Amino acid sequence: MSGSRGASAHASAGAEQAAASVVALPEAAGALPDAGAPDGGGRARSGGHPLGPVALVVAGGLSVQFGAAVAVLLMPRAGALGVVTLRLVLAALVLLLVCRPRLRGHSRADWGTVLAFGAAMSGMNMLFYQAADRIPLGVAVTLEVLGPLALSVIVSRRLINVLWAGLALGGVVLLSGGGFDRLDPVGAAFALGAGAMWATYIVFSARTGRRFPQADGLALAMAVGALLSLPFGIVEAGGKLLVPSTIGLGLAVALMSSVLPYTLELLALRRLPAPTFAVLMSLEPAIAATAGFLILHQALSAADAAAIALVIAASMGAVRTQTAGMSAK
Repeated sequence: MSGSRGASAHASAGAEQAAASVVALPEAAGALPDAGAPDGGGRARSGGHPLGPVALVVAGGLSVQFGAAVAVLLMPRAGALGVVTLRLVLAALVLLLVCRPRLRGHSRADWGTVLAFGAAMSGMNMLFYQAADRIPLGVAVTLEVLGPLALSVIVSRRLINVLWAGLALGGVVLLSGGGFDRLDPVGAAFALGAGAMWATYIVFSARTGRRFPQADGLALAMAVGALLSLPFGIVEAGGKLLVPSTIGLGLAVALMSSVLPYTLELLALRRLPAPTFAVLMSLEPAIAATAGFLILHQALSAADAAAIALVIAASMGAVRTQTAGMSAK
């Protein structure tokens, strides 16, 4: 997350574009055709109060970012890579127990996609947690979001998205204050790297969702990511990973940052149009900044707040442009 997430998808080509259009949670892309596909009038099949699914998405975002804040609190005990290992291993165990994915009947291409998805998930988390260990959480998420935003610009191929890219770039310039040395250049580089991995994650999340039923692909990819991160966590934290209190906090991070938000957002997509979902997910940098302030006491300057607002506006604009382009086809 981004507090980087981890989940799978079940997407058609159009849904993949909608999900990849920005900050849209990659894992939810897969649920679009089955769960949140619009009807002929462009509205999601829904029942109950329209604010219900919106509340679920917001709750999922709060869970992810406050989970990331708890992860930062855990880092002095286990280190950034140790926390990543705890999160992925424990989340993988929970998902494997719940989903019980089939291991037989899959092609070599299926397994190759899962391996790539798991590698992207592991890389994204390791880079993001290294960033969150060095720079404020809201800033880390804002820089990470640039990866999906860049993917949106590339996929769209519409001139107006250059405007959104420019707006996001303006936000980055404000964040840097004229130079990333103000932020810790290593932390900023880790966050940007996490954004690049997030864009890769989106692509393979959708491909995995098309090849595996339900959340089977997610559970298997999470296991792959856990195995890939395990050596790094052991080298950095060693026996600290086995301390009961550390495991307990790691489980809280796994549930808050992976299992719970995936469930909430999947439920939301059953009644919420994908474009609306994507716009709501654009608010994640602001949620992250709030979590950083309340849990980690990371205050932001007025310039930082303005920079985050610019990136959020760019993300929302990119979503709306992508949606308008898809509707015109």
